[in-house]
Amino acid sequence: MNKKIFNLELTEFLKNSPTPFHAVLNIRKELEDAGYEELGESTAWQLKRPGKYFVIRGASSISAFKLSSGKNFKNGFRMVGAHTDSPCLKLKPNPVRSKYGYQQICAEVYGGVLLNPWFDRDLSIAGNVTLRKGNKFMSLPLNFKRPIAVIPSLAIHLDREANSKRHINPQTMLFPILSIGKEVDYSFEKILRLQIRKEHKLTGSYKIVGSELSLYDVNPPAVVGLKDEFVTSARLDNLLSCFVGLKALLNSVGNENRLLICNDHEEVGSGSNLGARGTFLKTLLQRVLEPQNISEVMATSMLVSTDNAHGVHPNFPEKHDPDHLPLLNNGPVLKVNQNQAYATNFETGAVMNFLSEKEGINMQSFVSRNDMGCGSTVGPLTAMTVGVKTVDIGVPTFAMHSIREMAGTEDSYALYRLLKSFYKIPSVEIH
Repeated sequence: MNKKIFNLELTEFLKNSPTPFHAVLNIRKELEDAGYEELGESTAWQLKRPGKYFVIRGASSISAFKLSSGKNFKNGFRMVGAHTDSPCLKLKPNPVRSKYGYQQICAEVYGGVLLNPWFDRDLSIAGNVTLRKGNKFMSLPLNFKRPIAVIPSLAIHLDREANSKRHINPQTMLFPILSIGKEVDYSFEKILRLQIRKEHKLTGSYKIVGSELSLYDVNPPAVVGLKDEFVTSARLDNLLSCFVGLKALLNSVGNENRLLICNDHEEVGSGSNLGARGTFLKTLLQRVLEPQNISEVMATSMLVSTDNAHGVHPNFPEKHDPDHLPLLNNGPVLKVNQNQAYATNFETGAVMNFLSEKEGINMQSFVSRNDMGCGSTVGPLTAMTVGVKTVDIGVPTFAMHSIREMAGTEDSYALYRLLKSFYKIPSVEIH
């Protein structure tokens, strides 16, 4: 796959994945097309070697693995981890209110959202709904696709200090306008029923008993720049890594045991049964490895945690450590934090540096300023949960956690090549 096709497929994946639920559905389709078999957590597994399988938990976390033809796991697993969620605005349980004749959406902030860019955007709604018919429950994805809401800014004439002192109150200022008219005409259940009928042709008697719906910008992803140097989109953090990890898994060669895991809820601490602090990966590995001991296999395994890194912003260079300035399109970034916000250590970093040199890929380094904190990733949490050697890498990015982020087309393709190389290395046992 060449770089141009790779980045076009990336933008298509981002466009069709407005929520973690849709991202998992799209990953699932690619896995099925490649011959991977779905396993259910509530059923017994009859695994074959070689074999290709995937498991979905909660509709928004997914793991795929490819087993070698060998009889044991002496060389361990090559694993790549990412997360499916991104900071956004999620609808509250009572999602529509009426004020001054306007019908507005009640939304809750999810994760560390950069709030300013959400104003004056054409917004749509997507997510999952749960239906009940009798004693049976069913979940369905929904995506309105068209723009149906907007959060208008307050005009500068009414706030002359807007460019210097405006503070965004997430409780009072983030009510998107949905429509205008009488409140009785805008039952949210009626709106959902119409969309369910449109998308799924579902009629008859059923009750909507739950939903997890998010707002998103309908402006599609794009490859931009005079020389097509950049990709801009919502949810680059971290659907870019999910896509890159998936393509590397599907296109890698060799006979090593490989695994990809994409967890939900990373942006809010991973503390759920779907997150990296949960049991998803550990129980999956236990079932695959039985009766072999998981700690024995993890000793020869390694995980690459892939999550975006902060590229040095030319307008704000003072926000970066002056000796660690990752540039867009200058290669993937090795993320280091001695306080364990990232899982990279001297051993796992050495493996990545070796692979990047082997593939002719430039590897950059990121360290936060000593007087500033940094984010974290699924890396340390996964390392702690299953006891696997872990490294944190990612592509340098601008505007992380904005409704529109920016990365380099060279970097996403370089990360893909690097992960393909990682998936086929025979051993990462370090003495």
